[in-house]
Amino acid sequence: MTDKSDNKKKADNSAAQNKDRREREEKNKAAVEDKAAQSQGAAGESKSAPADKPANAAAAEAAKTARAARSKTVRNVPAGIAHINATFNNTHVTITDLKGGVLAWSSAGRMGFKGARKSTAYAATVVAQEAARMVAPYRMQELEVRVQGPGSGRESAIRAFQSAGFVITVIKDVTPMPHNGCRPRKRRRV
Repeated sequence: MTDKSDNKKKADNSAAQNKDRREREEKNKAAVEDKAAQSQGAAGESKSAPADKPANAAAAEAAKTARAARSKTVRNVPAGIAHINATFNNTHVTITDLKGGVLAWSSAGRMGFKGARKSTAYAATVVAQEAARMVAPYRMQELEVRVQGPGSGRESAIRAFQSAGFVITVIKDVTPMPHNGCRPRKRRRV
């Protein structure tokens, strides 16, 4: 019997506490609004804000438009370097500026290819087209292509860049070749 009465008392107490908390929040909100109205009245009406918007809302809107204008300015990069890493399992394409700062990148896994399809020439074509699309806002026209690795996507990625409208100035193979340094991996059994 006491358990039921204790539970009922606890429920009544929590309901009363919730009600008190709501009343306090409403009073605080009203006090903040009054304070804002008084400070606006003391400073005079803002000429930039419309009659139905408070001054702080107009300032927030101005900051928002300034941020939007700042983010839309994209630098002009006329020439860049396309790094194509074609392995047996995947193809990565990274487009950088001439200093090496990355502008766009893509890979076969990112484009949704899974398993053995990631290493195909078609996947490399799709990856290169996606990277070219991502670099379009920079107005890039010339590309230097650096190809690394033995994969099947080497030539198809280069062709995709040509079809995207880039003028390819240099094609360089940067696959690392050992001068009989480290012991090689065991031979692949295909």
